[in-house]
Amino acid sequence: MKKKVLSVLLSTAMVTSLLVGCGSNGGTTEQPAATDDTAAEEEAEEPAAEEPAAEEEAEAPAASGDNVINLWAFTDEVPTMVEKFLELHPDFGYTVNPTIIATTDGAYQPALDQALAAGGADAPDIYCAESAFVLKYTQGDASQYAAPYEDLGIDVDKEIADAQIAQYTVDIGTNPDGKVVGLGYQATGGAFIYRRSIAKDTWGTDDPATVKEKIGGGSGSWDQFFTAAEELKAKGYGIISGDGDLWHAVENSSDTGWIVDGKLNIDPKREAFLDLSKQLKDNGYHNDTQDWQDAWFADMKGEGEKQILGFFGPAWLINYTLAPNCGGEKAGEGTYGDWAICESPIGFFWGGTWLLANKDTDKAEAVGQIIDWITLNCTEEGLQYGWANGNLYGAGGTKDCVGSGTVMAMSDGSVDFLGGQNMFDVFVPANAYANGKNLTQYDETINTYWRDQVRQYTAGEKSREQAIADFKQQVADNLDVIVE
Repeated sequence: MKKKVLSVLLSTAMVTSLLVGCGSNGGTTEQPAATDDTAAEEEAEEPAAEEPAAEEEAEAPAASGDNVINLWAFTDEVPTMVEKFLELHPDFGYTVNPTIIATTDGAYQPALDQALAAGGADAPDIYCAESAFVLKYTQGDASQYAAPYEDLGIDVDKEIADAQIAQYTVDIGTNPDGKVVGLGYQATGGAFIYRRSIAKDTWGTDDPATVKEKIGGGSGSWDQFFTAAEELKAKGYGIISGDGDLWHAVENSSDTGWIVDGKLNIDPKREAFLDLSKQLKDNGYHNDTQDWQDAWFADMKGEGEKQILGFFGPAWLINYTLAPNCGGEKAGEGTYGDWAICESPIGFFWGGTWLLANKDTDKAEAVGQIIDWITLNCTEEGLQYGWANGNLYGAGGTKDCVGSGTVMAMSDGSVDFLGGQNMFDVFVPANAYANGKNLTQYDETINTYWRDQVRQYTAGEKSREQAIADFKQQVADNLDVIVE
């Protein structure tokens, strides 16, 4: 066995990448405040793993040669997973050389694009893409670099079926030729995460089945949700912290994306967010916070202007945002243990990381073994089983929702933070409701423009018509998109 080497090429952005990353082995990191919604979403989705120390990795010699696999990522999470793979497969015969560059200030994508275009021995063999920009690499401007999984020796259709991979993740990872070129290890279908004590005080019970009925879970409509908001208001509560909590559900449940046939498209469900946001603000149904800001985190502790019932999000929001910001680490401290989940009024997903392989890699079979272990292996020896049960890196880690429904059916999803509720009972069906066909490679930028205009409209700074017109102008001025 050749000596394993894990060397990291540090950039000025790397320090941030080690503090924030994508659902990890049990480490929890309080998310930083941010003024840019989408940039904050990228960073906060996936908290960094606890495993490798950056200082030690930085001093390791860079590996080179025919037995080296180059891995590019924007946090240390996937490199840490690969390190675990190497530990479990001592006869693998390859070393792995990770390059970690944070998404902060947009550093990761240009560097990755340059490395892919340059090719050669230093080109990435495996690279990661986050949901905010994954379409660029699976279906968009950089999709030509991605290898179909079948070319890596993976029996794609059979393994996807056996593992019961959520369809939205497959759709996102499928290239224009119908070939799967990317899959993830997380499932990020969303649910409504609510405070048990507030539900009891308002409706007399904290039972998820009752709360689901009260907020219109599974109805495909926001009508019952706003009825519930009025009932909560009468008791002095808000239903959500800010309109951003609703936006993620609205955005990823729309029927169409921002771009259709090269033209800007405002899906009716996304346009309706203007009205939903204004209804929330005008009626005082929330604390009017902005996601990823201090006031948003304060509402997780129950320290906001008024107590808030809940948040919309996937399992990673529970594990890596709510839990470290709830004000406690066990029942009775802060809001820890005072939470439960139920079905959202509409199905959606939020976040995730996809793994891709370079079509020009000369180590296709070895690359395929790593990717298969992370994304498709549904046995107890695969990454996802350890990830789902919180013991990938040892006992006592954080349980998480994984890409494989088969694995979650084999696993125990009960979580103390949720008062012992089995989160898989809600999140597995939630993953099936999510839509992966409404993304574009421009979502990160366009979402920023849209959210800004909605905030100005609800604040009374401009009319609804002006907000839409200004949004269209921003897109026309900054993106290669037809705007009518």
